[in-house]
This record gives sequence, C-alpha cells and structure tokens, in this order.
Amino acid sequence: MSMTALRLESVVRHYGAVPALRGVSLSVAPGEFVALLGPSGAGKSTVFRCLTGLTIPDAGTVSVLGERIDRLRGRELRALRASIGLVFQQHNLIGRLSAIDNVLTARLAATPLWRVLARRFRDADRQLALASLHRVGLLEKTYQRADSLSGGQQQRVAIARVLAQQSRVLLADEPVASLDPESARQVLRTLRGIARDQGIAVLCSLHQVDLAREFADRLVGMREGRVVFDAVPGLLGADAEQALYGDAPAPQAAGAAARADHAPCHLAGAPETLLSD
Repeated sequence: MSMTALRLESVVRHYGAVPALRGVSLSVAPGEFVALLGPSGAGKSTVFRCLTGLTIPDAGTVSVLGERIDRLRGRELRALRASIGLVFQQHNLIGRLSAIDNVLTARLAATPLWRVLARRFRDADRQLALASLHRVGLLEKTYQRADSLSGGQQQRVAIARVLAQQSRVLLADEPVASLDPESARQVLRTLRGIARDQGIAVLCSLHQVDLAREFADRLVGMREGRVVFDAVPGLLGADAEQALYGDAPAPQAAGAAARADHAPCHLAGAPETLLSD
C-alpha cells in the first residue's frame, strides 16, 4: 500500500507564547512501526494530540488515513477517530472484569444499549475478541480477571482491545514505561508483529533508545519541538543520541513547553487522561 497512514507536514503549535512544535514533519506508512523518541517536553504528546484531532495546529497539516483530521469536526471527526487505536502506559483496564470483557469494551460503540446492559455481545464480537486475545498470546487468560494479570499481560490485553476496535492506526503512549525489561520486549514484539502482519501503522513514544533500536522500523527523535533525526535504527549513532539527550541547557521557554506538553486531555471513547511525555 502506498498511502501514508499518518502524516504531519510543517506543523507549528504554540501554547500562548510558548512553542510546542516548530515545523514538525513526519510520516508513518501502513505496516510500519515507528518509535518517537525524546526527553520530556520535546513535543511528543502534542504530536499525538494533533494526530487525534485534540489539538489543532497553528500552521501546517495533519492527515490520518488520507484525511485532514485538522479540518474535521463533529460526526466526521468521530468517525475517523474510530480508526485510531490508543494504548496507554497505565493499561486502563477494569480490574474486576475478565480479559475478554475488557477487550469487548472496544465494541461498545457498535453494540445496542440493551446488549451492553445485559452483557450479551454478538457472537461475531465475541469471536473477534477471542481472536484478538489469541493474537497477543493470551487466549488461555480469556476468563481471568484483569487485576490478576501481570503488568505485561495487562498491556497485551489493552493491545487486544485495540485490535477488537479494528483500528487501522495505533498510537502507543509510553506503553512499556512501567514494565520490566522482558515484559517490555514482549509488548513491543507484539506491536511490531501487529504492524507487519495486519498492515497497521504504529507510532510509539518511548524513552528507551535500546528498545527502540531493537524493535522499530524507523526512529524519529524530537527535542524542543523539532525533529532532530528521522532514520532507520542502523543509522542512529551516538551523535544522534547526544542531540536528543545531551546536557546542553534548553532555552527557558522549554520549561513552559514541557508543562504544556503534560497538559491532560481526553478523547471521546478513551478510558482516561492520555498522552503526556
């Protein structure tokens, strides 16, 4: 497929007088797993908010699946957002529900209210949920309470929920920040496999450069609202890492940009606050 699933072109965004994005351009193709790297306050969360239509850029364009999400409103915006899957650092599962019941929450928007209240989902939805759990390697945990699963297993249930949503693009906000190294690798291996096997475009923000090198098809590094590199992992050298995480002091305004980039935001259909660097 030649269409670019996610694209920002020369995007500028200010919070008051503070620049959060300064001419950011990046793209993700269907089936591609791109890691978005950078320190806190770099602008990663603002990129995610632009891609979900939560933030409108001051300049530049933002496209999702070939549509200008920065121009959409109302029903058209909600329809496009239904194609965007979100994976959070905190998992956002309902602990007392089983793994499959958590995955089935992805089908709520397409399910009549009486079925939701009676917890009688269509057979097709249940089969989709089971297939999604199988895809992330958790079919044997189908009826186990979410709060009894390990952190890595909970994150994979969250990924299964995105699959059951039948998303065409996936935005993962620090999905392995709270996991041990082996669980983190398992989650990232799952995301990479989903991208390749199902043609889903995955943009994943990470702080761990070593994990990004290991699993991502491409690395995009940001600092102080700018893209400082965009390359395949084999071309990322020590100079690129220094450009990201070097100890050179940032301008004073960057502190305010960091605060703006941490601002909470909500997306219709998302379980909780999302997207903070």
